[in-house]
Amino acid sequence: MLSEPAPGRHEVGAARRRKEDARLVTGRTQWTDNIQLPGMLHVAFLRSPMAHARITGVDVSAARNMPGVVAAFSGRDFAGEQGSLPCAWPVTEDIVIPDHPPMAVTEVRYAGEAVACVVATDRYKANDALEAIEIDYEPLPPVLDMTEALKGDSPKVHEAGNRAYTWKYAEGDIDAAFRDAPVVIERTYVQQRLIPAAMEPRAVVAQSDGDHFTLHSATQIPHILRIMLAQVTGIPEHKLRVVAPDVGGGFGSKLQVTAEEVLALLLTRRLGKPVKWTESRSEGNLTVHHGRDQLQRLALAADADGRVRGLKVDLLADMGAYLMLVTPGIPILGAFMFNGIYKMDAYDFTCTGVFTTKMPTDAYRGAGRPEATFAIERLMDELAAELSLDPVEVRRRNWIAHEEFPYTTIAGLTYDSGNYEAATDRALALFGYDKLRAEQADRRDRGDPVQLGIGVSTFTEMCGLAPSRVLGSLSYGAGGWEHASVRMLPTGKVEVITGVSPHGQGHETAWSQIVADALGVPFDDVSVLHGDTAISHKGMDTYGSRSLAVGGIAVVRACDKVKEKARHIAAHMLEASADDVEFDGGTFKVRGTESGKTIQEVALAAFAAHDLPDGVEPTLDSDATFDPENFSFPHGTHLCAMEVDIETGATKIRSYVAVDDVGKVVNPMIVEGQVHGGLAQGIAQALFEEAVYDTEGNLLTTTFADYLLPSAADLPDFVTERTETPATTNPLGVKGVGEAGTIASTPAVVNAIVDALRPYGVVDVPMPCTPERVWRAVQEGTS
Repeated sequence: MLSEPAPGRHEVGAARRRKEDARLVTGRTQWTDNIQLPGMLHVAFLRSPMAHARITGVDVSAARNMPGVVAAFSGRDFAGEQGSLPCAWPVTEDIVIPDHPPMAVTEVRYAGEAVACVVATDRYKANDALEAIEIDYEPLPPVLDMTEALKGDSPKVHEAGNRAYTWKYAEGDIDAAFRDAPVVIERTYVQQRLIPAAMEPRAVVAQSDGDHFTLHSATQIPHILRIMLAQVTGIPEHKLRVVAPDVGGGFGSKLQVTAEEVLALLLTRRLGKPVKWTESRSEGNLTVHHGRDQLQRLALAADADGRVRGLKVDLLADMGAYLMLVTPGIPILGAFMFNGIYKMDAYDFTCTGVFTTKMPTDAYRGAGRPEATFAIERLMDELAAELSLDPVEVRRRNWIAHEEFPYTTIAGLTYDSGNYEAATDRALALFGYDKLRAEQADRRDRGDPVQLGIGVSTFTEMCGLAPSRVLGSLSYGAGGWEHASVRMLPTGKVEVITGVSPHGQGHETAWSQIVADALGVPFDDVSVLHGDTAISHKGMDTYGSRSLAVGGIAVVRACDKVKEKARHIAAHMLEASADDVEFDGGTFKVRGTESGKTIQEVALAAFAAHDLPDGVEPTLDSDATFDPENFSFPHGTHLCAMEVDIETGATKIRSYVAVDDVGKVVNPMIVEGQVHGGLAQGIAQALFEEAVYDTEGNLLTTTFADYLLPSAADLPDFVTERTETPATTNPLGVKGVGEAGTIASTPAVVNAIVDALRPYGVVDVPMPCTPERVWRAVQEGTS
């Protein structure tokens, strides 16, 4: 349902069509791969076919003689200047951070690692010339299993060993919580490795102008990328411009400093000409950083009435072959979420990061929180089954009641607001929970070959990343503040410059709505600029559902400064004291009178500067930097009804209800889109997606023929609704929604499948829950 606010009504809360969609959905925009520059050359990378090997020889001479080839290089050609790709999150003092050359020089450690490159007049000639490069390898044993990798006799990925770090957190007396506990649930779950699949492949264009460089990249993080590239390449930061044009999706996969970005800059510096690289889909599956890949060993202690006493988590997290930008910190983010929305007496968490000869892992939608939510929500269902209680009832007995907020959890976070009861009650009503339970019982009594399972997921997440002091305490290499500028133009129009960098979220629309209300200007009079470090000079970019809860608040604060500047000028124009001037709906008025000046009139007067108060600058332009005092904590209840054929293993989502609480909503249509997209991604992990390596370390799922992404036909019609408990830590009361659907949906779906199969002795089905795995679980459960 679309709505535009009536005259005098607020923009915030209206379901505005996204103003950026006119160009985005038609493709009439500037994607990185669209960029064409005079004399531009194209780069192709030769990638290792082996997971682990020494490089004993590289010969690129034949490639240099191929048609259209301008240059060809090996890693050794750049060994002195390519540096090491950065890791910005050394989570422990003794963490092992190996050198990570953008192009391998002496050893390859995962299949797909770049070992040479060709620069040619077009991409096809560059790719053809790769076949002429000769590489001699000395094979080394791959390291693929995390448990085996930690044994003393395992081959080493790096000379320092296969353990990257061990990080611990403990609160409460865990031994007391488990001592004589009437119920102890122990489970091991696998978070399978996933491959991000953004609509737009990664792409880079680099160019130089004397000693100044510009890099266009399909990135989520132009500001962070600029800083890191300056450090890696030695190009002074003030001589490096990074531009993120319109970017077609990211999901964390473009929250990275990549080998291709570094090498593109080095190539344009060496050749003096612009260069472009755009990945193919199979190249992307092989070399974009992967997500998840954790082994979760869990134990939960509870009383006989279902009250949780304590939780132990022993986590192995696959780092892959190297530590990329935030690789080691991803599972640490999850450490604060394994307790979910529940109260308990003790919590003990240990995470060991493990090197393997696979593509490195890093941030993927949810970044540690989906893995944690999956674990605790699966365990709550297991606890309910152990005690023959309804899964919803077990959750009610353990969750934080709405009157207990703000509440400091066993993991040390203070949840500022929430109402799990309201979201759950609404979800149960929309779902028809009691009726579906009755149908489930009837199918079981009849021995129906198609059983009905009901999955519950009551969740929260920490987003709005993040308070800088908290990030500092976790050894993260930067802060979590955000910056914005608001420029009042002489004609009364408004330009907003934001430090967050959108890749499909709808920032331009939401920011326009916020500014329209804050300054009392028309929605269409606001323009939002972003993604170019020469325009938006300061920012911490987009990830972790931080754009609105951090970047949006920076915009609000900048607007407040604009109004304060304008109030003094308006007071002068109205021959009144500034203390007597009020602002409402875009007009400054003297209190108790109808005499007023619009903010557009004030903007023109400031520009003209003919009659300003003494000491007042002739501008309303303002900027602000906002550092949040806390994370934000959206929450919700998701319910899934799943039909499971016990004879074939086929599964079908019968119905899915999601009731989310994301605080105040700026644009409900954008929220709906984010929830739908998140649900698709979380359900895909439960049912479809998995990155698979063979015993030699070769990725088998390099194409979408092998790596299964769901289509619209594979997903149900979602029933979505919202409750609203505003955040108390920011003036808009907003929380975050970008990752909620992904975090909540995976355990809801798997819980539904397991619930359908419990009468057959099934307590788990490994993800993705393919028909074969479901069928095997039934056979093993009944054998």
